[in-house]
Amino acid sequence: MPEMIHTAVRTQRAIAVIMGGGAGTRLYPLTKDRSKPAVPLAGSYRLVDIPISNCLNSGLRRIYLLTQFNSSSLHRHIQRAYRFDSIIQGFVEILAAQQGPKEGTGWYQGTADAVRQNLAHFANEPHDLVVILSGDQLYRMDFRELIAEHLNRGNDISIATIPVNREAARGFGIMQVDDSGIIIRFVEKPKDEELLNSLALHDLAKITSRAKQWPGPEFFLASMGIYVFNRNVLSQVLDNKLNDFGKDIIPNAIANYKVGSYVYQGYWEDIGTIGSFFRANLDLTENVPQFNLFDEENKIFSETYFLPPAKVERCDVERTLISPGCIVQGARLRRSLLGVRSIVRGDVIMEDVVMMGADMYESQPADGKIALGVGERTTVRNAIIDKNARIGTHCVLTPQNFGQHYDGEWFFVRDGVLVIPKNTTIPEYTDMTRM
Repeated sequence: MPEMIHTAVRTQRAIAVIMGGGAGTRLYPLTKDRSKPAVPLAGSYRLVDIPISNCLNSGLRRIYLLTQFNSSSLHRHIQRAYRFDSIIQGFVEILAAQQGPKEGTGWYQGTADAVRQNLAHFANEPHDLVVILSGDQLYRMDFRELIAEHLNRGNDISIATIPVNREAARGFGIMQVDDSGIIIRFVEKPKDEELLNSLALHDLAKITSRAKQWPGPEFFLASMGIYVFNRNVLSQVLDNKLNDFGKDIIPNAIANYKVGSYVYQGYWEDIGTIGSFFRANLDLTENVPQFNLFDEENKIFSETYFLPPAKVERCDVERTLISPGCIVQGARLRRSLLGVRSIVRGDVIMEDVVMMGADMYESQPADGKIALGVGERTTVRNAIIDKNARIGTHCVLTPQNFGQHYDGEWFFVRDGVLVIPKNTTIPEYTDMTRM
């Protein structure tokens, strides 16, 4: 109990910094007009709501969001969703890249450069610790435990890591640690088998008292891109022109500072590609999803829409999430997710579909214009339908003939998933099986 009180007090001396993301090319076309953290998630949220909610649920209420690319919709969302008052004090402050008189200011050149350019802003708030987070990951973590371990071990820097298997290790920054959990080596995306052998670990219990059973003879500790820095250490490691935490700052810091690994064993998904985004959303429709949206003690905060309940009439629905404000009539839905204000009309079949909904309703489409939503007798499979799409009647939309990667006139295929961009209009009788 004393440790928990100690931890709660020290979280008041911590600030959180959320990286607003780069250009998001691997999530294109979802990032054509918005930044990665602004991409809709689970029908009613945005990706950025996850790290912000983790902060708020952990007692971290002073949050900076560093933004740069296509940030207007992200800014609107933050302003509408996160308002504090005199009783519950705190803030989510946007720090956009800006040109300044000082040399080295302007466009952020990487994660470390973004933080470096804003150190003067952070200094306006009293703090001892800085928690640095990504804006495009899906997970639930109590940062109080991370901070407690950081303080109790006397670390200068702590890095959240997650155990992965050999195949997955090839795509991450991998940490080698000693028996006390101190990081002694960092290797970015190791491919060589001998190198992987040297990084393999075999006993989680030696590293952390919170260890769960690992299903296999070996594991590798992958960086989650979540860091805790002592304030003075952060200033010291950024006193250079290095641009990125993972590639530059952390490998250099290991030799000169006490850098510890905080092992996390819950669900975590880096939403870096269309495939990972699609899988993470559809997993939410499972009977027991890996990420629980219905956790009363760890809520996901977001914008309040003030929408009516969803209206569903004469439908055959299985494993589907339907957000507020939807109107679904006479449709067959399988393993799909409908975002706010989605309109799905009669005799529509949707299987493995993430539909993001719409920004508004319309009483009547303009003359000759297809109505918002999905028209009658249309079939959609293995697809992401971005906001405000207008899909005509009698269409067949599927990526089955287009392989893993394809750029069409009005659609894209990424990781074998059909993506219909925001504000797209698809004429009636469009049949992709005949293209």
